[in-house]
Amino acid sequence: MTIDHILHVVGARPNLVKIAPIMRRMTDVNLRQTLVHTGQHYDYQMSQVFFEELSLPQPDVYLGVGSASHAVQTARAMMGLEETISQRKPDLVVVVGDVNSTLAAALVASKLLIPVAHIESGLRSNNRRMPEEINRIVTDAISHYLFTTERDANANLEREGIDPKRVHFVGNVMVDSLIEHRERALRLDVLSEHGLLAGQYALLTLHRPDNVDFRESLTGLLTAIGQVARVLPVLFPVHPRTQARIEEFGLGRLVRVPGFTVCPSLGYLPFLGLMARSAFVMTDSGGIQEETTALGIPCLTLRPETERPITVTEGTNTIIGSDAGLLLGEAGNILRGAGKKGRVPELWDGRAAYRIVDVVMSSS
Repeated sequence: MTIDHILHVVGARPNLVKIAPIMRRMTDVNLRQTLVHTGQHYDYQMSQVFFEELSLPQPDVYLGVGSASHAVQTARAMMGLEETISQRKPDLVVVVGDVNSTLAAALVASKLLIPVAHIESGLRSNNRRMPEEINRIVTDAISHYLFTTERDANANLEREGIDPKRVHFVGNVMVDSLIEHRERALRLDVLSEHGLLAGQYALLTLHRPDNVDFRESLTGLLTAIGQVARVLPVLFPVHPRTQARIEEFGLGRLVRVPGFTVCPSLGYLPFLGLMARSAFVMTDSGGIQEETTALGIPCLTLRPETERPITVTEGTNTIIGSDAGLLLGEAGNILRGAGKKGRVPELWDGRAAYRIVDVVMSSS
């Protein structure tokens, strides 16, 4: 199989962070590339600013699928991708992560008999209530190249009957981006913009449906985090989905407490700078679990499980779920200097993109 033309599909901002180092490395070895953005994240802060900060080329194709139900969003992406892939005729389609655009691209490419490379394969939460879990399982089942970030992912794929010859443990491309851009992020004056001091604040993100789409769960989390804010300032760059639910449920009073500061979503570099200098991070994001482990920053995950277990067993991550008492206890441990230290996992060294491209080139 000769691989000369690669078509990359992105749809959400974590995809951009992961695809950027791969595209740069493929440029270095003179592979022809097409970048398709489905438009799953479509406002400026959620998408365009990431292209600028990560020095990514503008998309060759923008599908503009926008926000919708999972079925509608996936269907719109599939329709646009079928036309694009049929016209462009790539030798390989590269997909990243676990969003609806990833599943859509993998389905379309496989039906057009074009090999699929899945970056971040094999991660499993074992919670099929998460739409991302379904996307991961299906994408892995139909991919030709499965690139993993940790050895647990290889074991998951083996249990699911995936041919080990298709699986390649390469490390974490998100860490490639973090290492490349960390110094730029630290030079930004983002702390003073929010009235913060290094090491003397917590950072919060919330966007998972189970956390934000139900009044009871969102109320409980915001109430507990408000208690954290009484002892340590909390900065909350609020996701548009979460902001809409706060307004819909009339919960604005819960984020208007002393020490709790809400701001709009941030670009990659400002957020990285804030994360790297925080006392700890509270999140329901999978990628942030990895980034905090790479940075050595304690992470309190506001979900009952993780698809990235290495961040718990080796990294700085602690699973909190929705237990307010546990959240307050772990926050207190961190403030007393007893937070999780962890270590950087195997092959999270800034060279994952090189290994991915080496695999692709060696099979061409």
